[in-house]
Formats: sequence, C-alpha cells, structure tokens
Amino acid sequence: MTIYLQKSESGAFRQTIRVQQDSTQHTLFADVAAALGGDDSAPDPHDIFDAALAACKAITLLMYAKRKQLKLDWVDVEINRDNSQEAKGLYQLNVSMKLVGDLSESEQQQLLAIADKCPIHKLMTATTVQVNTHLK
Repeated sequence: MTIYLQKSESGAFRQTIRVQQDSTQHTLFADVAAALGGDDSAPDPHDIFDAALAACKAITLLMYAKRKQLKLDWVDVEINRDNSQEAKGLYQLNVSMKLVGDLSESEQQQLLAIADKCPIHKLMTATTVQVNTHLK
C-alpha cells in the first residue's frame, strides 16, 4: 500500500490523496478551515485521523459479529475530539457508539470491549509509531 499526496489544483491548501492498494486506487481530499487560510473544502488531517478510528471500530464490530453470528445490523459511531491539550501531549477522542440489531445486554457489552481492540485503536494507544521523513 502506498499513499501519494499532491497539492490540488484549486484552493490554497487543498490536497489530493491517492491510496494505491494492489490494483485499486482511492482518492481522498484534505484541506484546512478558512480561519487557517484554507477553503474548508475537505476534512483536515486531524479529521481524517479521527475518522480512521471511527471506521475501524465499526468495521471491526461488524466483522466480529458476523463471525460470532451476532445479530448486529450496523454501528453508528460519533467521535468528539478534545485537542485543547494537544501541545502538552494529550489528544482525547471521546467515542460514542450505537449498536443496531437484536442484541442482548451481554452481547452489547461484549461488542463494546471488542471495539477497543480494533487495529487503529491499538495503533493509536499501544504502539510506538516511527515516522522517517526524507527528501526524494
């Protein structure tokens, strides 16, 4: 998997992101708010980071439920970010989930525990990430 990013033709800060995975390519966009000089035409990088967590939790639960034959129809995820202390090293994401389906209280609690085991949650909270940047 490779991610390519280039400045978009329009906008002061708008970026075009292409995710190349095997023979499939997906295109995303990023921008910043008007208050920062952008056009607010796409999610900012923090939004994309946070959205990765929401998507991973939902997909993880749907896959788990399918494997365990639980009657989970879908998952709604809401994330509220508190980045007021980000400069001090604390970035808080408060996640609320709605599990839709014919689930017992026990199954709901089981799914809640599984949600914190999604790969992106682990990556964000239990992994050392190294970023090596160099000129091409």
